[in-house]
Parts: sequence; structure tokens; C-alpha cells
Amino acid sequence: MRPSTAIARCAVSGLVLAGILAWHSFAAAQAPTVPAPAAQVRVRIHNDAFHPATLRIAPGTTVTWVNQDDDVHTVMNADHGHLFSSKPLNTGQSFSHTFRAAGIYPYFCSVHPFMTGAIVVQSGA
Repeated sequence: MRPSTAIARCAVSGLVLAGILAWHSFAAAQAPTVPAPAAQVRVRIHNDAFHPATLRIAPGTTVTWVNQDDDVHTVMNADHGHLFSSKPLNTGQSFSHTFRAAGIYPYFCSVHPFMTGAIVVQSGA
């Protein structure tokens, strides 16, 4: 193959690729936007501890704590004027809270105060 033919083919391939990329960008811009579903994550309560103990999430995420212990536990926010507080959770019961604002939300079990955790809410988490 002559060098000029190879260069011409590369140039044509580059133009075709650029056209495909431009079309995809245009199509994506024209597509209707559908809001992403809210994220949901779980924290297990097991062996008198929260798993994970620290959880990083994005604003708008719902956290559900599930008691997998034989003991009764609670989930109570330690700051922010008790932003969230569960009733006593028996084995298999759960409690959920949606975190809308960025910040650090420490929490504990009011029955077993040594059980602590934290939810870290930040954009891009």
C-alpha cells in the first residue's frame, strides 16, 4: 500500500469516527432526561455492632438499618437535634432514613451506647 493511500484511509477513518461521536453526543443531548432512582443502602446490625460502622453516601440516599441480632437495638442520631430515631428494633425489623443534606451524622444504639456509627453525606460519594 502506498503511503498516500494509507494516509487517506486514516483521514477517512478519523472523519467517520468523528461523525459517529458527534451523532452520539447529539442523540444523548436530545434524549429526555429521567431522574435517577434514589439510592438505597443497608446497614446491618449484627454482633452488637453496625456494619459498616462508617458509611459514605450521596445526598438523597436512603439508609436502612436491619437488626440481625437476637437483642433489641435502636438507631439514634447523636447530633443535629435527633434528626432520626428508631423505635426499638427486634430481630428482623428495620428502620430507614433519607439523608438529604451534606454532613456527618453520628449515631448510636440507645440500648447499647457503645454501639456507634456515622453516615457521611457528600456529593460524589
